[in-house]
Amino acid sequence: MKDAGFRIRVQRELREQFLAACKSQDKPAAQVLREFMRDYVEGHPTRPLLDEQKDRK
Repeated sequence: MKDAGFRIRVQRELREQFLAACKSQDKPAAQVLREFMRDYVEGHPTRPLLDEQKDRK
């Protein structure tokens, strides 16, 4: 379920190259970005947010 979004600014040329690469793989750009985000988060674990909030009290 998608319930949040955000906007980023990138160079026009990078955007066009990214979209072309996605199209060549027959994947929507949003799907590729979500996959990257999941992989990045998995490879860079952090403490859960609730643990951080408990530690501040």
